[in-house]
Amino acid sequence: TETLFTIHPDMNEGQLAKMRAKAVSEDALSAIAKTKLKVGPYILLGHGEAEQGGAEKNSILCDIVESLIGATFLEHGIDEARKVIHRLIDDTLAEVATEGPALDWKTSLTVKAHHLGKAEPVYHMEVSGPEYAQIFTAKVTLGDNPEIIGTGKGSSKRKAQLAAAEAGWKALDA
Repeated sequence: TETLFTIHPDMNEGQLAKMRAKAVSEDALSAIAKTKLKVGPYILLGHGEAEQGGAEKNSILCDIVESLIGATFLEHGIDEARKVIHRLIDDTLAEVATEGPALDWKTSLTVKAHHLGKAEPVYHMEVSGPEYAQIFTAKVTLGDNPEIIGTGKGSSKRKAQLAAAEAGWKALDA
């Protein structure tokens, strides 16, 4: 959390929370256990769990990483635990900040716009169709710039904005 706040001081709490959640998710931590720590062969499992492939289960691998961090904290204190966390997770944090679909598209577009030194995305909404089957259209611009960088349609305001954000993210990525 401290690292994200330091690297991205311009982001709001919600955006930082989504990035943090992705960086410390079960998938992310189990990937660290597999690729950086390569702990699978060293996990002591019961016979049944071993036969079921427990050494490759994301939940178990994630628990191993969390346990390693916790044990480091208990034995060596917060400063050493921080060092371990940085060694294990900093690459993932950097990756999360640049991934489009890793977060939701709206957050990803905001991150990309900030990274490119551009203004905050602004969503302009239109609604069409009968009240029982409305179609929402979102057009996204960056700040006061009237240029539309992405358009999306959906059955809800959120779906339309996510589609527009995806199109905008891809346009900025081109």
